[in-house]
Amino acid sequence: MLLLLAGFIAVIWGVEVANTLMDHRLSEFGIVPRTTEGLRGIPLWPFLHAGFGHVISNTLPMAVLGGVIAIQGRNTLLKVSAIVVVVSGAGVWVFARPGIHVGASGLVFGYFGYLVARGWYQRSLSSVAVAILVVFFYGGLIFGIVPSLGFVSWEGHMFGLMAGILAAKIIDEKKPRKGEQEASV
Repeated sequence: MLLLLAGFIAVIWGVEVANTLMDHRLSEFGIVPRTTEGLRGIPLWPFLHAGFGHVISNTLPMAVLGGVIAIQGRNTLLKVSAIVVVVSGAGVWVFARPGIHVGASGLVFGYFGYLVARGWYQRSLSSVAVAILVVFFYGGLIFGIVPSLGFVSWEGHMFGLMAGILAAKIIDEKKPRKGEQEASV
């Protein structure tokens, strides 16, 4: 479980080394909104970064937040990651500003959104406790969805957050048990 996440992070670092050696020409494979070639960026954008500072800023929160999800199991990590990458990437492709959008921060925001929303949908003591801890330690991330610096894909952050919340709804929403009915008001 954690090995899968560590491998993913290692691949991101390896791609950044290669991209740096190639004068960041691989970045053209990021998401370019509303272009046919930009569609290929949807599965690739978490692997591409604008430099080592960008990779460094994503590594620790991805390891921590992704690690908490990985503890729930390999399938949960894979499902959440897939939903976040595809849904947030599609949102960026449709709605974002022109330019090339790269970076795993959309995935980081997705992991954050998933862990917080999971507390709401699952409503177990452990999931609520995790949500509270995630907000306490990483709540400042929320400011990343505010348009600020022109080179920051706040759209990727926003759609990542939304995709993480959607992933929690899909994966963790409590279903009524057999024989139980929801109370109507």
